Amino acid sequence: MSVQASREEPRILETVTKTQPKGMGWQERQTDRYKTLEPSSSLVHRPAQTSVPRPDESSSNHFPYSQASRSPLPHPTTLQSLPGQERYGNQTSQFENSSVFPDSSSPNRRPPYSKSGVRIIHTNHDTGSFEMGTGLACCAGQLVRIWDLASGRLVLSLVLGEKEIRATAQAFKPGTSTNDEGSHLWVGTNYGDLQEISVSTHKIVSSRWNVHNGRSIVRILRYQSTMWTLDEDGTLLVWPPSDSGLPSLEGSPIVNKVPRGHTFSMVVSGLLWLALGRTVRVFRPSADGIEELSLPQQPSSQPSVGEITSGAVVEGQLDKVYFGHSDGKISVYSAIDYTCLGTMTVSVYRINCLAGAGNLLWAGYNTGKVCIYDTQASPWKVLKEWHAHEGPVSRLSVDRSSLWMSGLLQVGTVSLDNTIRLWDGLLEDYWLQTDLQRKETAWCDYREFEAVVMTWNAGASTPASLRYEQKDLNLLRLILPPNKAPDLLVFGFQELVDLEDKRLTAKTLFKGSKRKDANDQDHMGRQYRDWRDHLVRCVEEHMPSSEVYVLLHTASMVGLFSCVFIKASLRARIGKIEAAEVKRGMGGLHGNKGALILRFHFDDSSICLINCHLAAGQSNTMHRNNDITAILDAIALPSEQDPSSCCDSYMGGGDGSMILDHEICILNGDLNYRIDTMSRDVVIKAVRSGNLEKLLERDQLLVSRRKNPIFGLKAFAECPINFDPTYKYDVGSNNYDSSEKHRSPAWCDRILYRGPGKIKQLDYRRHELRVSDHRPVTGTFKVRIKSVVSEKRQRAWEQCQQDFEAVKQKLADEAKYAGPPRF
Repeated sequence: MSVQASREEPRILETVTKTQPKGMGWQERQTDRYKTLEPSSSLVHRPAQTSVPRPDESSSNHFPYSQASRSPLPHPTTLQSLPGQERYGNQTSQFENSSVFPDSSSPNRRPPYSKSGVRIIHTNHDTGSFEMGTGLACCAGQLVRIWDLASGRLVLSLVLGEKEIRATAQAFKPGTSTNDEGSHLWVGTNYGDLQEISVSTHKIVSSRWNVHNGRSIVRILRYQSTMWTLDEDGTLLVWPPSDSGLPSLEGSPIVNKVPRGHTFSMVVSGLLWLALGRTVRVFRPSADGIEELSLPQQPSSQPSVGEITSGAVVEGQLDKVYFGHSDGKISVYSAIDYTCLGTMTVSVYRINCLAGAGNLLWAGYNTGKVCIYDTQASPWKVLKEWHAHEGPVSRLSVDRSSLWMSGLLQVGTVSLDNTIRLWDGLLEDYWLQTDLQRKETAWCDYREFEAVVMTWNAGASTPASLRYEQKDLNLLRLILPPNKAPDLLVFGFQELVDLEDKRLTAKTLFKGSKRKDANDQDHMGRQYRDWRDHLVRCVEEHMPSSEVYVLLHTASMVGLFSCVFIKASLRARIGKIEAAEVKRGMGGLHGNKGALILRFHFDDSSICLINCHLAAGQSNTMHRNNDITAILDAIALPSEQDPSSCCDSYMGGGDGSMILDHEICILNGDLNYRIDTMSRDVVIKAVRSGNLEKLLERDQLLVSRRKNPIFGLKAFAECPINFDPTYKYDVGSNNYDSSEKHRSPAWCDRILYRGPGKIKQLDYRRHELRVSDHRPVTGTFKVRIKSVVSEKRQRAWEQCQQDFEAVKQKLADEAKYAGPPRF
């Protein structure tokens, strides 16, 4: 049929088709074209099944997809932590505490690039609506264009008609067999037209003009052998299979009416789940009329969430339906009684799209980021997160047919940057890395060392200031027990220069001036040198004569100063030393606030030390949180180019360029977090009475860890605090600030660490050094490091690859036998 063919007159659609006996619903007489290709039982909604068996941890089949359900399992290191949840029981357990957020302590940030074919397709036009299926990707707007995912070649480009006509929805029509899948595309327009396009002939083979009475078609949904089309006015047409077993535009659809105000919709187990703003309603369409299963008088909505933007079903969890919201929340509904089980705050940013790839939930954000969640863990776990696009991720689509066609599971995203990016839904790189790391004890030898870390805001004091009190003359004598000789000594200072000296600070910050005061620069350099030389003398005088230490590293930045010593006997085991700085003063332009970063390898373990000074001020919690985020997200260090070294020494798919890539991280500094909603007098009274627990409940850092899902320090641990606040004192006394500002006491000076299973804090103490308005704080750590045995590592890697390929092949065979996945 020509594209310019005249439109036929609208037909009056009958509620009951001639080929269907009255009273028999279309679902009851559904022609199952894949009856001989019955999918595995876990893909079928069976309420009689009461539990999900725990994965066999002894099996080598640790794969992101279980063989039984074709569903991705969490990465191997989390299998043992999965709760033995009942399939339909205890569905609300992980939502009972509204302050619980997904575990984002160790997400993998390496993009899961597609393992075959192209990785990016430039559309060169507005992507419009987006759909993937059977190795094809379709974008429809002013043009309908289809690309081959293997080659990236444009296989179809078609104009729908007049300039004002544009496609608003599309879906691939079911095929007569698995080989026929994806051969025809249904397209709906803003004028309420439906057209069927043959991909192979590039022609419109069937049309129904104005079938939706001029209303824009907002969704085309495929369910088994039917197609459902929904317009903006709430008219739902269900197109049952014709005599050929396929839906046809020449047939008569079943007409149903649902409420207007559509923001999202999908079909789950033959039911229409319709989102209207924040409300979810569930309908069962049939020839006898549409039945609402949710209760209109008790709409399934929650006032504390934003508008619903997207939704998804996750294979292996067909008792749940997930919806994404504009305020960064995901709500979970029961597919049994249609009630809301609860919400999970996963972000503060808008969720634009959701998709289920196996039994993992993918989410696309307004920031251009994509996250993958394991929703079976409690709390949910963020498995991967990465920046997929420069602009917002507007659509996510999963080509489920690619699993049974080619043994792949391709996931596509589109954005306003007019690109389609393709990702590996099987997460092969992620699986191999986590499986290899799970077997780490088989290819590594281990040793332990002890480290002492000190953080102190010295308040511009000099080593000479220590002479005010004879006992403070040797700093190490104060902070180390007698005869204690740790392997690593880390000193992190803040404010070694007077940041309140406006003349000096201004000359330091505003570097645009070419006329710098040489005396000021010399003063700052001398201050750092004096402390370095003093620390060298302290180490020589205080440490046992049998232990020789060498200076490993020093660095400074406008008041920040780091100095690290290590036993001479261990120096040869240290390598790949790199340092960086992150400036956060005045919007990231200057170094009066920020961080000094040191990275090194101890044997084959990567260690990162961070010395911070964050934004000051009682009310600047958000500013401090932003500082931490910027420091942790900074790509500040040189990246490792060898993929094997990345896998062996870094975590989270990182290459060592970011702090959280490292296996072991210790962060210290004047973090400047204060105690909220308490007067100074109340705080001091609680300190004097020893009621620290009351104060710690209001500590800004701890509150942010509990309530802020994207707080950077959620990934870090901190030893329980059992010492008094370390700030702010009158210099030279034990009295809290008595100046006219009357600053309230706070635990500004902190030491946190990260490295699950690799680091343990032995103590956490403050020390009574009164030459500053802060007290120094120290932490002692026991750190476990590894040495890779190359031959054993190679054997383990080969075994991981063999395991992956074997399970991948079995999944492909099962998927091909089962045919297209069906919800």
